[in-house]
Amino acid sequence: MITIFGIGTAGSNIASLFREHKNYNIVTFTTQEESEVEGHIRLESGSTPEQCEDNIPDLSACKTAISDHIQVILCGSSFSANYALGILEQVRDKKIEIFYIKPDIELLAGQIKLQENAVFGILQEYTRSGLFHNMTIISNTKVEEIIGNVPIKNYFSTLNQTIYYVIHYMNYFANKKPLIGNLSKPSDVQRIRTFGMINPQNLSEKMFYELDMARDTSYYVCITSSRLESDGTLHKKLVDTLKNKPRNAFKNLSYAIYESNTENDFGFCIAHTNAVQSNS
Repeated sequence: MITIFGIGTAGSNIASLFREHKNYNIVTFTTQEESEVEGHIRLESGSTPEQCEDNIPDLSACKTAISDHIQVILCGSSFSANYALGILEQVRDKKIEIFYIKPDIELLAGQIKLQENAVFGILQEYTRSGLFHNMTIISNTKVEEIIGNVPIKNYFSTLNQTIYYVIHYMNYFANKKPLIGNLSKPSDVQRIRTFGMINPQNLSEKMFYELDMARDTSYYVCITSSRLESDGTLHKKLVDTLKNKPRNAFKNLSYAIYESNTENDFGFCIAHTNAVQSNS
Protein backbone atom coordinates (compact mmCIF):
# COMPACT_ATOMS: atom_id res chain seq x y z
CA MET A 1 0.00 0.00 0.00
CA ILE A 2 1.25 3.46 -0.94
CA THR A 3 -0.19 6.62 0.58
CA ILE A 4 -0.44 9.50 -1.90
CA PHE A 5 -0.32 13.03 -0.47
CA GLY A 6 -1.66 15.65 -2.89
CA ILE A 7 -0.73 19.11 -1.58
CA GLY A 8 -2.42 22.08 -3.25
CA THR A 9 -4.93 22.04 -6.10
CA ALA A 10 -2.58 20.63 -8.76
CA GLY A 11 -1.13 17.98 -6.49
CA SER A 12 -4.57 16.98 -5.20
CA ASN A 13 -6.05 16.73 -8.70
CA ILE A 14 -3.29 14.33 -9.72
CA ALA A 15 -3.49 12.38 -6.45
CA SER A 16 -7.25 11.93 -6.88
CA LEU A 17 -6.66 10.01 -10.11
CA PHE A 18 -5.12 7.20 -8.06
CA ARG A 19 -8.42 6.56 -6.24
CA GLU A 20 -9.47 4.01 -8.86
CA HIS A 21 -6.76 1.65 -7.60
CA LYS A 22 -7.23 -0.19 -4.32
CA ASN A 23 -3.50 -0.32 -3.52
CA TYR A 24 -3.35 3.44 -2.91
CA ASN A 25 -4.54 5.47 0.05
CA ILE A 26 -5.20 9.09 -0.92
CA VAL A 27 -4.90 12.17 1.30
CA THR A 28 -5.45 15.60 -0.26
CA PHE A 29 -4.62 19.00 1.22
CA THR A 30 -6.21 22.18 -0.21
CA THR A 31 -7.77 25.39 1.08
CA GLN A 32 -11.15 24.32 -0.35
CA GLU A 33 -13.83 22.80 1.84
CA GLU A 34 -14.44 19.29 0.46
CA SER A 35 -16.11 17.46 3.32
CA GLU A 36 -17.67 14.95 0.92
CA VAL A 37 -14.23 13.80 -0.28
CA GLU A 38 -12.74 10.96 1.76
CA GLY A 39 -9.23 11.67 2.97
CA HIS A 40 -9.37 15.43 2.41
CA ILE A 41 -7.76 17.82 4.90
CA ARG A 42 -8.61 21.50 4.60
CA LEU A 43 -5.75 23.98 4.86
CA GLU A 44 -6.25 27.44 6.32
CA SER A 45 -6.11 30.24 3.78
CA GLY A 46 -3.26 32.67 4.36
CA SER A 47 -1.24 35.35 2.68
CA THR A 48 2.27 34.66 4.01
CA PRO A 49 4.44 31.56 4.58
CA GLU A 50 4.55 32.49 8.27
CA GLN A 51 0.78 32.15 8.51
CA CYS A 52 1.06 28.67 7.01
CA GLU A 53 3.66 27.68 9.60
CA ASP A 54 1.24 28.73 12.33
CA ASN A 55 -1.61 26.65 10.87
CA ILE A 56 -0.03 23.29 9.96
CA PRO A 57 -2.78 20.62 10.07
CA ASP A 58 -2.41 17.95 12.75
CA LEU A 59 -2.16 14.48 11.16
CA SER A 60 -2.37 12.52 14.41
CA ALA A 61 -6.01 11.54 13.82
CA CYS A 62 -5.22 9.88 10.49
CA LYS A 63 -1.66 8.60 11.03
CA THR A 64 -2.83 5.01 11.48
CA ALA A 65 -4.22 5.11 7.93
CA ILE A 66 -0.94 6.39 6.49
CA SER A 67 1.30 3.64 5.15
CA ASP A 68 5.08 3.41 5.57
CA HIS A 69 5.56 4.54 1.96
CA ILE A 70 4.34 8.04 1.07
CA GLN A 71 4.44 9.71 -2.34
CA VAL A 72 3.93 13.47 -2.25
CA ILE A 73 2.70 15.39 -5.30
CA LEU A 74 2.85 19.18 -5.27
CA CYS A 75 3.50 22.22 -7.43
CA GLY A 76 5.97 24.79 -6.08
CA SER A 77 3.95 27.79 -7.23
CA SER A 78 0.87 26.68 -5.28
CA PHE A 79 0.48 28.66 -2.05
CA SER A 80 -0.33 25.37 -0.32
CA ALA A 81 3.26 24.26 -0.96
CA ASN A 82 4.19 26.42 2.05
CA TYR A 83 2.53 23.77 4.22
CA ALA A 84 4.59 20.90 2.79
CA LEU A 85 7.47 20.79 5.26
CA GLY A 86 5.17 21.11 8.27
CA ILE A 87 3.01 18.27 6.98
CA LEU A 88 5.95 16.00 6.14
CA GLU A 89 7.68 16.68 9.46
CA GLN A 90 4.89 14.66 11.09
CA VAL A 91 5.60 11.58 8.96
CA ARG A 92 9.39 11.84 8.80
CA ASP A 93 9.73 8.23 9.96
CA LYS A 94 8.19 7.05 6.67
CA LYS A 95 9.73 6.47 3.25
CA ILE A 96 8.89 9.74 1.47
CA GLU A 97 9.14 10.34 -2.27
CA ILE A 98 8.56 13.83 -3.69
CA PHE A 99 7.00 14.41 -7.12
CA TYR A 100 7.57 18.07 -7.85
CA ILE A 101 5.44 19.61 -10.60
CA LYS A 102 7.45 22.50 -11.98
CA PRO A 103 5.47 25.34 -13.56
CA ASP A 104 6.64 27.58 -16.39
CA ILE A 105 8.81 29.88 -14.26
CA GLU A 106 9.08 32.48 -17.04
CA LEU A 107 5.44 33.35 -16.38
CA LEU A 108 5.87 33.69 -12.62
CA ALA A 109 6.50 37.01 -10.92
CA GLY A 110 6.77 38.62 -7.50
CA GLN A 111 6.12 36.59 -4.37
CA ILE A 112 5.00 33.48 -6.26
CA LYS A 113 8.28 33.34 -8.19
CA LEU A 114 10.30 33.74 -4.99
CA GLN A 115 8.22 31.05 -3.31
CA GLU A 116 8.66 28.54 -6.15
CA ASN A 117 12.40 29.12 -6.19
CA ALA A 118 12.61 28.58 -2.42
CA VAL A 119 10.41 25.45 -2.36
CA PHE A 120 12.28 23.95 -5.32
CA GLY A 121 15.65 24.46 -3.66
CA ILE A 122 14.67 23.45 -0.12
CA LEU A 123 13.01 20.19 -1.18
CA GLN A 124 16.10 19.23 -3.17
CA GLU A 125 18.41 19.94 -0.25
CA TYR A 126 16.23 17.89 2.10
CA THR A 127 16.25 15.08 -0.46
CA ARG A 128 20.03 15.15 -0.84
CA SER A 129 20.37 15.00 2.94
CA GLY A 130 18.40 11.74 2.96
CA LEU A 131 15.31 13.10 4.71
CA PHE A 132 13.36 12.22 1.55
CA HIS A 133 14.03 9.02 -0.38
CA ASN A 134 14.08 10.80 -3.74
CA MET A 135 12.64 13.78 -5.60
CA THR A 136 11.26 13.48 -9.12
CA ILE A 137 11.07 16.75 -11.08
CA ILE A 138 8.34 17.02 -13.71
CA SER A 139 8.11 20.13 -15.89
CA ASN A 140 4.64 21.08 -17.10
CA THR A 141 6.12 22.66 -20.23
CA LYS A 142 8.08 19.48 -21.07
CA VAL A 143 5.02 17.30 -20.55
CA GLU A 144 3.05 19.59 -22.87
CA GLU A 145 5.78 19.28 -25.53
CA ILE A 146 5.64 15.49 -25.29
CA ILE A 147 1.85 15.32 -25.54
CA GLY A 148 1.62 17.78 -28.43
CA ASN A 149 -1.35 20.03 -29.06
CA VAL A 150 -3.50 20.30 -25.93
CA PRO A 151 -6.87 22.12 -26.05
CA ILE A 152 -7.14 24.86 -23.42
CA LYS A 153 -10.33 23.42 -21.92
CA ASN A 154 -8.60 20.11 -21.22
CA TYR A 155 -5.11 21.48 -20.62
CA PHE A 156 -4.51 20.64 -16.96
CA SER A 157 -6.61 17.46 -16.95
CA THR A 158 -4.56 16.13 -19.90
CA LEU A 159 -1.23 16.98 -18.23
CA ASN A 160 -2.41 15.57 -14.91
CA GLN A 161 -3.54 12.33 -16.55
CA THR A 162 -0.14 11.90 -18.20
CA ILE A 163 1.76 12.51 -14.95
CA TYR A 164 -0.50 10.12 -13.04
CA TYR A 165 -0.10 7.47 -15.76
CA VAL A 166 3.69 7.49 -15.56
CA ILE A 167 3.87 7.53 -11.75
CA HIS A 168 1.44 4.63 -11.55
CA TYR A 169 3.37 2.57 -14.09
CA MET A 170 6.67 3.22 -12.33
CA ASN A 171 5.08 1.97 -9.09
CA TYR A 172 3.92 -1.10 -10.98
CA PHE A 173 7.42 -1.79 -12.33
CA ALA A 174 8.92 -1.41 -8.85
CA ASN A 175 6.89 -4.43 -7.74
CA LYS A 176 7.04 -6.48 -10.94
CA LYS A 177 9.83 -8.83 -11.96
CA PRO A 178 10.92 -8.19 -15.58
CA LEU A 179 11.07 -10.96 -18.17
CA ILE A 180 14.69 -10.10 -18.86
CA GLY A 181 17.17 -7.37 -18.03
CA ASN A 182 18.87 -6.03 -14.95
CA LEU A 183 18.07 -2.57 -13.59
CA SER A 184 21.00 -1.04 -11.75
CA LYS A 185 20.33 0.66 -8.43
CA PRO A 186 21.62 4.25 -8.41
CA SER A 187 24.00 5.24 -5.65
CA ASP A 188 22.52 6.74 -2.49
CA VAL A 189 23.68 10.23 -3.47
CA GLN A 190 21.67 10.17 -6.72
CA ARG A 191 18.33 11.15 -5.20
CA ILE A 192 17.25 13.84 -7.70
CA ARG A 193 15.59 12.36 -10.77
CA THR A 194 13.10 12.74 -13.59
CA PHE A 195 10.99 10.51 -15.82
CA GLY A 196 10.87 10.23 -19.56
CA MET A 197 8.83 8.48 -22.23
CA ILE A 198 10.79 6.33 -24.65
CA ASN A 199 10.35 4.94 -28.13
CA PRO A 200 10.66 1.15 -27.62
CA GLN A 201 12.07 0.74 -31.13
CA ASN A 202 15.20 2.88 -30.69
CA LEU A 203 15.09 3.86 -26.97
CA SER A 204 15.02 7.58 -27.81
CA GLU A 205 13.87 9.64 -24.83
CA LYS A 206 11.52 12.53 -24.28
CA MET A 207 12.31 13.70 -20.78
CA PHE A 208 9.90 15.34 -18.35
CA TYR A 209 12.69 17.64 -17.20
CA GLU A 210 16.19 18.38 -18.48
CA LEU A 211 18.46 17.29 -15.64
CA ASP A 212 21.83 18.98 -15.25
CA MET A 213 24.56 16.34 -14.90
CA ALA A 214 22.29 13.33 -15.45
CA ARG A 215 23.96 10.15 -14.25
CA ASP A 216 22.39 6.69 -14.18
CA THR A 217 19.44 6.07 -16.51
CA SER A 218 17.15 3.03 -16.39
CA TYR A 219 14.94 1.97 -19.32
CA TYR A 220 11.63 0.18 -18.76
CA VAL A 221 10.46 -1.38 -22.04
CA CYS A 222 6.96 -2.84 -22.37
CA ILE A 223 6.45 -5.19 -25.32
CA THR A 224 3.22 -6.79 -26.50
CA SER A 225 2.76 -10.51 -25.89
CA SER A 226 2.58 -11.29 -29.60
CA ARG A 227 5.89 -9.59 -30.34
CA LEU A 228 7.60 -11.23 -27.37
CA GLU A 229 6.60 -14.60 -28.78
CA SER A 230 7.46 -13.96 -32.43
CA ASP A 231 10.37 -11.48 -32.67
CA GLY A 232 13.61 -13.43 -32.17
CA THR A 233 15.78 -10.38 -32.86
CA LEU A 234 14.13 -8.08 -30.32
CA HIS A 235 16.47 -8.55 -27.38
CA LYS A 236 19.67 -8.19 -29.38
CA LYS A 237 18.38 -5.03 -31.07
CA LEU A 238 17.52 -3.40 -27.75
CA VAL A 239 20.85 -4.34 -26.16
CA ASP A 240 22.83 -3.11 -29.20
CA THR A 241 20.88 0.17 -29.14
CA LEU A 242 21.65 0.60 -25.46
CA LYS A 243 25.35 -0.10 -26.01
CA ASN A 244 25.51 2.65 -28.64
CA LYS A 245 24.18 5.28 -26.24
CA PRO A 246 26.75 7.63 -24.63
CA ARG A 247 27.96 6.40 -21.25
CA ASN A 248 31.03 6.66 -19.06
CA ALA A 249 32.28 5.87 -15.56
CA PHE A 250 29.75 8.32 -14.10
CA LYS A 251 26.79 7.45 -16.34
CA ASN A 252 25.46 3.89 -16.22
CA LEU A 253 22.64 2.58 -18.41
CA SER A 254 20.42 -0.37 -17.56
CA TYR A 255 17.20 -1.89 -18.87
CA ALA A 256 14.36 -4.28 -18.17
CA ILE A 257 11.74 -5.75 -20.51
CA TYR A 258 8.17 -6.36 -19.37
CA GLU A 259 5.17 -7.96 -21.03
CA SER A 260 2.43 -5.52 -22.00
CA ASN A 261 -1.26 -6.33 -22.28
CA THR A 262 -1.84 -3.27 -24.46
CA GLU A 263 -2.02 -3.22 -28.25
CA ASN A 264 1.23 -1.28 -28.69
CA ASP A 265 4.72 -1.31 -27.26
CA PHE A 266 5.62 1.56 -24.92
CA GLY A 267 8.20 2.45 -22.33
CA PHE A 268 9.61 4.88 -19.80
CA CYS A 269 12.97 5.81 -18.35
CA ILE A 270 14.26 7.29 -15.11
CA ALA A 271 17.34 9.52 -15.07
CA HIS A 272 19.14 10.24 -11.78
CA THR A 273 21.63 12.83 -10.60
CA ASN A 274 23.33 13.94 -7.40
CA ALA A 275 23.32 17.59 -8.50
CA VAL A 276 20.87 20.16 -7.15
CA GLN A 277 18.99 21.69 -10.09
CA SER A 278 18.91 25.46 -10.43
CA ASN A 279 16.17 27.74 -11.69
CA SER A 280 18.54 29.71 -13.91
